[in-house]
Amino acid sequence: MAGEEKKISAQLLGKTVVSKSGKKFGEVGDIIFETKSGELIHLVLKNPTPYTEKMELEKDKEGNILIPFSAVIATGDFLVLAEEDIV
Repeated sequence: MAGEEKKISAQLLGKTVVSKSGKKFGEVGDIIFETKSGELIHLVLKNPTPYTEKMELEKDKEGNILIPFSAVIATGDFLVLAEEDIV
């Protein structure tokens, strides 16, 4: 089971992140998770768009924008966010 979860989360890397209204946020650069439970906590954005840069979102120590994984409402060719859940 743990191997399957690892495989699924690895497939998220590089996917484009968009809001349900179609606004592009950037791409998934990394995933932050709780090591004991395996719970996904944040997506780390790479190549954030100017729209995303203007938002005052949480950042890590390196200045990378963090998106709460709880805001993700769908995955497929894109990761779709409920924008109201991240602000």
